[in-house]
This record gives sequence, structure tokens and C-alpha cells, in this order.
Amino acid sequence: MAKNKNKGNPRNYALASGVVRFGRSSMYHKKAIYKFVKNKAAPKKAKKTAVFVEKKIGGAKNGGTRMVRVKKLANDYPTAVRPTRNPNTSAFKSHARKLRSSITPGVVAIVLAGVHKGKHVIVLKQLASGLLLITGPMTVNGCPLRRINQRLIIATKTKIDVSGVKVPDTINDQYFARVKAEKKANKEGDIFASKKEEYKPSEQRKKDQAEVDKQVLAAIKKQKDGATLKQYLRSSFSLSKGEFPHTMVF
Repeated sequence: MAKNKNKGNPRNYALASGVVRFGRSSMYHKKAIYKFVKNKAAPKKAKKTAVFVEKKIGGAKNGGTRMVRVKKLANDYPTAVRPTRNPNTSAFKSHARKLRSSITPGVVAIVLAGVHKGKHVIVLKQLASGLLLITGPMTVNGCPLRRINQRLIIATKTKIDVSGVKVPDTINDQYFARVKAEKKANKEGDIFASKKEEYKPSEQRKKDQAEVDKQVLAAIKKQKDGATLKQYLRSSFSLSKGEFPHTMVF
């Protein structure tokens, strides 16, 4: 069977002069509209539902019948209109940044997860996102300036006066955002031959780390037991069999 070349193309279209190919009467007969015009069904009238129904009632003095509503009305109505829910109330930007009372700037904390798990670090401040800015310092235990959730640290009773430590304003949440490396097409060799680029800190981050560490180390040195504090920060926290952190006092 030969394919129809006109399949999918409209039968009636505008010619170059702007006049359509077939007139109104031609299309009337081509579409056989006359077959359906006479067979139009009369529109059905919607039945009106009764609001009240007559109901028989017993008793000689009750009148015999009574009109009763088909659909009963509500017995109670709210006295106050409920406030409309704001769709933005659950957005992250509207959340309150609460902090545990035990966590304050200068508190020595124990990291519970991640690469630096078990290390003693110093809390510097809370960032706008609610995450904490901590440091080892880097020269003492190898923990650099980084963000951490307050759920992932245990605050100790040891505290260092960091009121003199000035953290640059540039160190914020955007400061820690990773820059995605551009993907380069491997023209030669196997596609699996390309290795994933390892993260390397920028020169600016190294400079900021050295500047903050210098101030933190000076604050530790001012303490009476500065040498002991350094040893404490170098040590790592661990649990032995039968030891439970919720029964300990840090």
C-alpha cells in the first residue's frame, strides 16, 4: 500500500495571495458536518435537589408532618479565622540560629566526626548559616579553619580568652564554598585515564590560616597553664570499653 504524502498536513491552508484554499461551504461538505448537525442531542436539564423534605411525625399534638433539611447544617462554627500559612516560614533563611549554652567563643571542643575526629579544637564564632568556625590551631594539631555543625562537637569546660583574636570579615560561609574544577575533554587515550583533581588550599587561605593561628597561639600563651593547654590540644579523645560519654564531665 502506497504511503499518503499528505498525511499530517492540513487540508485547508492559506495560499500565497492570503486566500484560503477551500471556502466555508466546501469544508462543510468535505468534513461531512451535515451528518452531525441534525443529530444534536437536547441538553439534559439538571434536576433540582430538594432542600427540605416532608417527614411524618408521630403524636397527636405534633401536627403529623414536619419539614426537615436534607443536609444538616453544621452545629458549630469557628469563632476566629485561622491565619493563612506563609509558604516561606519553613525556608532555611527564616530559621532561628540557636546555639547550645555550653558553646561560646574560646571553648575547647571535641570533634566527633569527619577527618579530624577526636581532636581538641577551639571554637572562634558562629557563622550566619548557624555553623561554627573552629581551628586546631593548624600548627598544634593539624586542624585548619573549618566549619562544623554544633551537633558534631562536645563542648568542654576548658576555655581560652579569644576576645583579642580578630577573624577577618572575609571568612564567612562563602569563603568555604568549593570551586568546581572545569571538566576538560580527554582527546587522547582512555576516558578513565583522567584522574580526579585533589583539593589544594589557595594562597589566600594559607595566609588567613597563619594570621588567625598566630593570634590564637598568643592567646594560649597568655593563659597561666599555656604549655599544658598546648599538650591538651595535641592530644586526641577516645573511649575505651565500658566508658560512656554521657556519664563523663568534660
